[in-house]
Amino acid sequence: MEALALALYVPLVAFAAVLVWRRPVRALYLFVIGLAVHNFAMALLYDAGVRGASLTAIAAWKELLLAVALASVGLAAARDRGLPFTAGAVDLLALAFGVAVVLYAVLPQSLLDGDARASGIAQGARYALTPVAAYVLGRSLRLRAGELERLIRTAVVTAVAVAAFGVVEVYAVSLDWWRGSGAPGWFRDQLDLRSRGLSGLPENFVYNPGDERPLRRLVSTFLSPLATSYMLVVGLLLLAVWPRRRTPWLLGPAALLFVALLLTHTRAALLGLGAGLLVLAVLLRRWWPALAAAAAIAVSAAFLAVYTDVGPETRFTRAELRYQRAQAQRSGDADHGALSPGEPSARSHWRNLRDGVETVARHPQGYGLGNAGTPARRSDTPVLAGESTYTELGVETGILGALLFLAWNAVLLVELARRPRSAVAAGLAAALAAVLLIAVQTDVLAVPWLDYCLWAFAGIAVSPAAVRASAAAPMAADRVGA
Repeated sequence: MEALALALYVPLVAFAAVLVWRRPVRALYLFVIGLAVHNFAMALLYDAGVRGASLTAIAAWKELLLAVALASVGLAAARDRGLPFTAGAVDLLALAFGVAVVLYAVLPQSLLDGDARASGIAQGARYALTPVAAYVLGRSLRLRAGELERLIRTAVVTAVAVAAFGVVEVYAVSLDWWRGSGAPGWFRDQLDLRSRGLSGLPENFVYNPGDERPLRRLVSTFLSPLATSYMLVVGLLLLAVWPRRRTPWLLGPAALLFVALLLTHTRAALLGLGAGLLVLAVLLRRWWPALAAAAAIAVSAAFLAVYTDVGPETRFTRAELRYQRAQAQRSGDADHGALSPGEPSARSHWRNLRDGVETVARHPQGYGLGNAGTPARRSDTPVLAGESTYTELGVETGILGALLFLAWNAVLLVELARRPRSAVAAGLAAALAAVLLIAVQTDVLAVPWLDYCLWAFAGIAVSPAAVRASAAAPMAADRVGA
């Protein structure tokens, strides 16, 4: 099976590389759609017997196409003897952050008191540098009229498809099916993300209200409620700036996206959506996004309050029950209300955030790449900070690296907000603001769809040439919510 998979993969990825070389923007369409189904496809391949180095090579399609696209725009810039854009503060900050990441990748771990292996350092560099590379690609593209709008539409349609698949899956596909699928092997053997509480599946596949009656969470094609929810938040905020927003049929996709988001049971994403809508209200100078934010938060709070009564139920196996009971004994009594700060998951998030901040404060120079978050977990390195993007960057690249990342994205947000009469830029600013808020309590850089798509779109939107190219298909603020 591995030979057959590689025989099909090699010509397909070569063909895609040729298409991307000729028009680098095609890579973004492939990222938008391909990364949405990446984990599900890899799990299916693992289940079919494609494993080890073969599956690792297939999973690297995204890095390969990004490299081809960057090489293409780089060669064009060399021919023109200059960058396709005028570098500003946002570009210099992106460059400075990238340089900091590379510096911490090559500094000896012994010098920084870190313990990361080469594999962890490589993973850390990939996580941190991908959004920078995607931004540079977006900034360098020469687009046809309306191209950015077509990319936005592709992202929204893909989000709707992910939502529809997820709603069907969470009710129609049993947890036992997932236990016997290729998903546990994909996470355990290929990604080295080992989980004991759910037969090899990520433990956040379910929500445990504390009465040994777990509830399913929507994971969709991402095989993760977190990654799915973040993509749905971006999709909802971009749908809000769809052309001719008053078209009645758009209410259906919006409702589907929101229902799917609720079923992920991801509180940070729901708060991020509310914040993004408020940013949109300010930038568009319209009242409807603020009302939508209030309604979204109210409905979300009500849904979380009754989730234990209406959520799709499932069962633990006997081995899982033993593990859950042991964990409960170690953690002691806890308030399991979804809206309570004493709820175990919320308590864990705050504890990890506090511990990460304290670690960075004690060691402000950083420990080097691969000592925090997913890269550390995947390389069997002690995890010095987890969940928060900012504390993980602080541990890996020091306070300087974390501040450079924050400064780059803050200036990027301001640049998007300054785009004159561009509702697309406003939607992307709202999406970026939502993701940056979510990043306080989770590692958004571990979600490739965000890394490759959101930052590339932002890079396009802050380019004056891209705004002029989109003039043929305007999405002006006075048409949105009118």
